[in-house]
Amino acid sequence: MSCVSPLPALPVPLSAAELAQVELTHELKRRNYRFVTCTPATHARVNARPENAQASDLAGVFGWSRPFSPELLDPALIRRMQAAGVLTVEQDHYRSTIRCSSVGDQLLLHSDYPTDEPDAVFFGPDSYRFVHAIEDFLRPGGIAAAGPPVWRAADIGCGAGPGALSIALARPAAEVLALDINPRALSLSCINAAVADACNMHALHSDLLNDVAGDFDLIVANPPYMADPQCRAYRHGGGQLGLGLTQAIVEAALPRLTAGGTLLLYSGVAMTAAGDPFRPWLQQQLDDSQYSWHYQEIDPDVFGEELLEPGYREVERIAAVLLRVTRKIHPAADITARA
Repeated sequence: MSCVSPLPALPVPLSAAELAQVELTHELKRRNYRFVTCTPATHARVNARPENAQASDLAGVFGWSRPFSPELLDPALIRRMQAAGVLTVEQDHYRSTIRCSSVGDQLLLHSDYPTDEPDAVFFGPDSYRFVHAIEDFLRPGGIAAAGPPVWRAADIGCGAGPGALSIALARPAAEVLALDINPRALSLSCINAAVADACNMHALHSDLLNDVAGDFDLIVANPPYMADPQCRAYRHGGGQLGLGLTQAIVEAALPRLTAGGTLLLYSGVAMTAAGDPFRPWLQQQLDDSQYSWHYQEIDPDVFGEELLEPGYREVERIAAVLLRVTRKIHPAADITARA
């Protein structure tokens, strides 16, 4: 992809280790590496099989996060891992401290398994659903085609950057901000943008939208939505049954939308016998004279293993939901804008 943005490729130069991670990812591309990341529960079950105790190929090393013998990889690749700072030695085995996942034609780096660290950067099935929702929205002839152009976009809580990257590649003339409070996430977003040559994507520290100025034609988010006892940033949604951050994003995003601008939010909702707690809250927040919106369950039952946790005793299922909110263009505002 050619760079058409007048902005600098990244807000700060990449460090030597980050540049080495870019080169490592390019090398994996040259070797036709691919890996689709599954849920942590599936990952644990597959890795628990006796034949998977050690990696036997690139997917085992960089996808399944399995230990591997020093002889498995050629010396050139080992040197790249060392330069990138992603190789650790565990007794007589090596291990990669990053994972690499396929998203369409792209490869994205993110945290290794298991993602136990407080600053871990998660990537998994939710990330794929999130990207698919954005791509469907922005595709030629899609919903976005009927509205104003997307010149400025933001991904709130970007993680490794899959959402921001999908926008940047689909709209190369747009300025795309990948926002997060986790420095590790911002580093990985910069690396993944550099690998994809997405020179219009910029990773910036921001708590929601509090640290960036201006309005946006498109705001996307895939927030954590679990009620996590350990309060890990990439999992814990806060509030009632993990819904707090999702609600905070809606409240922060709505006043920052341009006329015709859209919030596209993928999240999860803990459903109880009383029903969906998110929809009635949305109905209270969204003034039909100001916004048009569409809300749907796109998967009725995800992360079922979480229902075994004490905080989910009253929960019947966790549903993946997609919310699309568009600020209406009023005739007076449209006339002013044209003038």
